[in-house]
Amino acid sequence: MKKIIFVLLGLIAHNSFSQNYSQYVNPFIGTGGHGHTFPGAIVPFGMVQLSPDTRIDGSWDGCSGYHYSDSVIYGFSHTHLNGTGVSDYGDIMLMPTMGKPGLTPKEYSSKFSHKNEKATAGFYSVKLDKHNIDVRLTTTARVGYHEYKFNKAGNANIVLDLNHRDKLLEGEVKIIDNKTIEVFRRSEAWATNQYIYARIEFSKPMKISGKTFNGKNENNTFSGTKLALAFTSAVKKGEKISVKVAISPTGYEGAAKNMLAEGKSNNFSEIQNQAVADWNKELSKIEVKSDDKDKLTVFYTAMYHVFTQPNINMDVDGKYRGRDNKFYTANDFGYYSVFSLWDTFRGAHPLMTLIDRKRTADFVNTFIKQREQGGRIPVWELASNETECMIGYHGVSVIADAMAKGITGFDYEKAFEASKNSAMQDIFGLNAYKQKNYISIDDEHESVSKTLEYAYDDWCIAQMAKILGKKDDYEYFMKRSQNWKNLYNPNNGFMQARKNGNWYEPFDPNEVNNNYTEGNSWHYSYSVQQDIPGLIQAHGGKEKFEQFIDAIFAASDKTTGREQVDITGLMGQYAQGNEPSHHIAYLYNFVDKPQKTEEKIKYILDNFYKNAPDGLIGNEDCGQMSAWYILSTMGIYSVTPGKPEWETVTPYFDEVKLHLEDGTTRVITKNTPKTELKTLGFENVKIAKDLKYPEQTVSPVISADRIFDFTTQVKITPLNEKDKVYYMTLDESDKNVRKTFKVYKEPFTISKTTIVSTYAERNGEKSGITTANFNRRPNHWDVEINATVNPQYTAGGKLAIIDGINGDANWRKGEWQGYQGQTVEAIIDFKSPQQINEISSTYLQDSRAWILMPKKVEYYASMDGKTFILLKTLENDIDPKDTNVQIKDFRTTVLPTEARYIKVKAYHFGKLPEWHQGAGGEAYVFVDEISVK
Repeated sequence: MKKIIFVLLGLIAHNSFSQNYSQYVNPFIGTGGHGHTFPGAIVPFGMVQLSPDTRIDGSWDGCSGYHYSDSVIYGFSHTHLNGTGVSDYGDIMLMPTMGKPGLTPKEYSSKFSHKNEKATAGFYSVKLDKHNIDVRLTTTARVGYHEYKFNKAGNANIVLDLNHRDKLLEGEVKIIDNKTIEVFRRSEAWATNQYIYARIEFSKPMKISGKTFNGKNENNTFSGTKLALAFTSAVKKGEKISVKVAISPTGYEGAAKNMLAEGKSNNFSEIQNQAVADWNKELSKIEVKSDDKDKLTVFYTAMYHVFTQPNINMDVDGKYRGRDNKFYTANDFGYYSVFSLWDTFRGAHPLMTLIDRKRTADFVNTFIKQREQGGRIPVWELASNETECMIGYHGVSVIADAMAKGITGFDYEKAFEASKNSAMQDIFGLNAYKQKNYISIDDEHESVSKTLEYAYDDWCIAQMAKILGKKDDYEYFMKRSQNWKNLYNPNNGFMQARKNGNWYEPFDPNEVNNNYTEGNSWHYSYSVQQDIPGLIQAHGGKEKFEQFIDAIFAASDKTTGREQVDITGLMGQYAQGNEPSHHIAYLYNFVDKPQKTEEKIKYILDNFYKNAPDGLIGNEDCGQMSAWYILSTMGIYSVTPGKPEWETVTPYFDEVKLHLEDGTTRVITKNTPKTELKTLGFENVKIAKDLKYPEQTVSPVISADRIFDFTTQVKITPLNEKDKVYYMTLDESDKNVRKTFKVYKEPFTISKTTIVSTYAERNGEKSGITTANFNRRPNHWDVEINATVNPQYTAGGKLAIIDGINGDANWRKGEWQGYQGQTVEAIIDFKSPQQINEISSTYLQDSRAWILMPKKVEYYASMDGKTFILLKTLENDIDPKDTNVQIKDFRTTVLPTEARYIKVKAYHFGKLPEWHQGAGGEAYVFVDEISVK
């Protein structure tokens, strides 16, 4: 009897262990199209991402280092980004070759064929055609395992090139013995100061057979900012060389400890099997049933992509590099890196609160430490660097969501203070946002998106305050969370930018411009996740808001304005390929039309996720694209992270089993009541009581001619007809006059350069103060420009370059005129002859954005507008490689000259050179103010 029981228990254990969900993972999904994923070996959340690199040029579709359309491999590096829109990583690159070792990418790279390539969870293999070498890769969290099989006899080389992909700031290779080396690499790319150390162990003795370096060679240590070495050994036909690479963010000692802990095995299959087991442990958290193997593959590959990052970023002993580049030890939590929060707060992190509450607490603890050591919680953190990429401070969403769902394991008070700290900064438009309750074009670029996303984040902080019983903080941040109302235009229902107190015109909701982040007004006009009932009310009720949701799906799928490669997967103007749209289809639930949610979600699931290299409709974005799929197939989605509830839809699969950390299992079918789905996983969460908070009064709109000849009429319009409006004017004659606000009754006329300030009041609540500047023209010149301005960068028209208003270094605010691929010629007509002694014109350079100084500027004079005499030529002296955003005034004195016309000719740079990321593209000339004395 005992024997039978033993056998039965063994069978049960075996069956449980043998659930091989990893068999459905296809790492090639997303490596084609614009998915930006990589196919190499990784374990869940591992520090090592060991993958082939087919791109070394920093191209957009090569952000991960690999693209399925390529046919050449340059090497195998140990760090990669999963689906980002900016290139980085590719650290510690090794490449096997044969014969005479070459140390340039052209020499050591090899052709390959996809028919000889394989990728599964935790494993990658390929045949390198040039020298007939079979490569196999697998990994642990911190150690990459390579196996190279040389199918011909001869000299086998392993090339280490520290100049691979991004810019090498410091490099070092220490020869410990003939089988062991240590490597240090400090590099600059998206992360501007990334440190990585490695310990590399060869399975047989290797000797240095080639080297290139521009630093020192002392005591068997090579250094420099150019550094590549080749290690060589004779091999027989079919012989294998194994290589183990342990990496560390802290130092050689950390790499050695990581190698000792995870690099002991010499059995490649053992490590591969362990990687598979690691994946099955994570993938088994959600079981789905389907007879369609492609659907299973898409689902489990989606889970694989979600679990690819954030990445553990500490040594086995807990030592990590803080945001201040000092060393710390994480004693009771895991310290992570790679936080693409603008993307992942929407779906990936809410999914983790459901299936990995412990790791969610680790993420929050990481945020708290990054605030303590780096000043702020992360925005888009990479390798202990804050990239400041994207917008908002969405770490607060992750924290609020964790607190609202009862996740413990972190200090709530510290998390709240860290969140509040981010909201009280004076950066990226926040100063204006705090003072007047919205951001205008005049304050900061991407003003609409920043206002809306800050407002959501502020709601998240308010939810933390409510949980902690902080009434004053709750009221303050709930009031701020209503700032979206200042950019909601009741005349058209869209979120519209404001400039100089007025609505920015002309307005086209399809236009992609610098007022929105990777999108247009369609994409952002639904981004009030924290107050959807308020948005519905603003539109005039559920029926009208339903029509507005219908409108985005019915609109033309053509965008106007700037080309934005991220806007993909279009259904009308809805863009599944980019994150701001991800919640919109679920909004039908809020207008009592769940059948429309069903229809849209099913269409997206059926059409935009495929078992193919181009199977993702947009960038994976560190798991967000896949998290949307996972949640939606389960029949849930977090429209408002920070609320312990899901929006629901009919599950995609017949049955889903959800295995939670508390040991319970939830079974979801198509018949599961929506009421059960709504609180799935958070049924027992205690919800804090609602508190009262003030309703925000919206700022009025000021309209008049920004530049006028003699007079202009000023009109102030409240956005709520119940509001009482006050205003104040200041002109040059009011310098010593104390002025106060007075009640606005009707439009008024001004004849001087004037500042107009206004606010609205309702029930004792005042709006923020909106200020506008109206300038009387400093001259009555005319100007003709013989070049075609880019419609994105008109600065309001041709007179902008002689209106006396100077643009600043933030050119995205719209005060500069931009001309691409053209020499700009401007002819100013003074209307009558003038004595000229000095001429100036200003230009801007932002090399990364393709904006370069003109090669030279010429000034001419004429009496008749036809015959011009050259007065002066000024050569540019700013290096096009200088990436600092800067303004140069090409100012010169000239011999006293009488002329009616002045011609300014700015010669464009031409095509961008090979060293530039946009090589071959035409550079811009950005010009602003031309002045003549």
